[in-house]
Amino acid sequence: MYSGQPVVMSVSESVKKNLIVVSNRLPLSVKRAPDGSYQSNVSSGGLVTSLSGLTKTTKFRWFGWPGLEVKEPSEIEEVKRSLGEHDAYPIFLSDELAHEHYNGFSNQILWPSLHYHSGVLFKDGPWEAYRKVNELFADSVAEAANDGDLIWVHDYHLMLLPKLLRERLAKQGKRCPIGFSLHTPFPAADFWRSLPVSAELLQGLLASNLVGFHTDEYKQNFINSCGLVLNADTTIPNKIQYNGRLILTDKFIVGIDPQKFVDTKQQPDVQNRISQLNERYKDIKVILGVDRLDYIKGLTQKLIGYDTFLDEHPEWRGKVLLIQVAVPSREDVKEYQELETEISTIVGKINGKYATPDSTPLLYLHRSVPFPELTALYSVADVCLLSSTRDGMNLVSFEYVACQQEKHGVMALSQFTGASAFMKDGAIIFHPANPKDISEAVNKALTMPEDQRKANYEKLKNFIEYNTSGRWGETFVGTLSGCAA
Repeated sequence: MYSGQPVVMSVSESVKKNLIVVSNRLPLSVKRAPDGSYQSNVSSGGLVTSLSGLTKTTKFRWFGWPGLEVKEPSEIEEVKRSLGEHDAYPIFLSDELAHEHYNGFSNQILWPSLHYHSGVLFKDGPWEAYRKVNELFADSVAEAANDGDLIWVHDYHLMLLPKLLRERLAKQGKRCPIGFSLHTPFPAADFWRSLPVSAELLQGLLASNLVGFHTDEYKQNFINSCGLVLNADTTIPNKIQYNGRLILTDKFIVGIDPQKFVDTKQQPDVQNRISQLNERYKDIKVILGVDRLDYIKGLTQKLIGYDTFLDEHPEWRGKVLLIQVAVPSREDVKEYQELETEISTIVGKINGKYATPDSTPLLYLHRSVPFPELTALYSVADVCLLSSTRDGMNLVSFEYVACQQEKHGVMALSQFTGASAFMKDGAIIFHPANPKDISEAVNKALTMPEDQRKANYEKLKNFIEYNTSGRWGETFVGTLSGCAA
């Protein structure tokens, strides 16, 4: 049982213990080559980005679903071999089970509940699939864990896993500190309890020794939910007493590796691309949005707000361009297909209303953008506009700042992003549901004097350079190291 204050170990101390990282997907993509063999390549993603700094100081094993169904024993061994070269260990699921777990429950029931979307329809089938997948993960991780290993579980797909793991580890006589990090918001207690399985999910998390969130608000919502739904004792600050155990919960600010962007920006081809874009838009103010195509990102609200801006400020027509990158996401889910159709329609209406033979107010890219091109876009943009209706953190805001050493561009940020809790002193904060608020934020960003832009940039730069992905990982692992299993 954990007791006392959190102990943050140094990096040299923390790496003396083995670390097991568990997430729904492995940080590698596995594909079958024409010759029948399997090849593994490191993939991108928010969690991969956030843990990239930790890989420099810590060696760990990573457990997760490989992203494809493999049935033949010989092929299973081939996939294990390919992934094992990267210290990755696959947990195999059938396509049907993976779909019901990921799309059926995680993304159609749990994800909207975590982001304050009401009217979610609960179904037993997806819930049973969610339970089954968490059990399969628990079986694999418990079997592979050694006594004393640190286990770090990530995100909403695996909220039952800490409890299932603890039960299995106890039967095997293993004592392993378990940490859990949630990368989404955690809603207010009264909203959370509207989910029929809210108690079971909280019980799953409270088998951890340490539960981490991105902001104090999310942490406190979780603590309040444990008190309201489970009647847990929450009288000790940052701790929850439940079933004879004391669970530590805290805020851990996730970040990026800013140096990665600085180094990429200095590459000759990226410098050439920046020069091309600066020449192309020398008489245009560029507003940039980079988002997954997801209803929590507030893309429709952003476009309606931009339409309002062009309507209220005709002096900017022909002098401003919004480049909106919308990275495809969950394309097999109906709600996301409908969202893409809606956004495309609004884009067409805005361009139809304001475009001229000489200018277009909006450039919409519904695709992924290669990292060097994205770095160049970040570098030339005068404003970064992020309008999430709810967002765990939003690391795009950090990435933009990392590329703005010369231009000192302005960050315009929704108040419902986790990042706004930390960047409000150097950013323009607005309400994403109010088109006039977005319009005013855009106008303020475009007209901000250089001295104010530079002062704001310095605040944001200092923040992202201190709160890096490496520091986030090291701090969480160090705190978990101080927990007694």
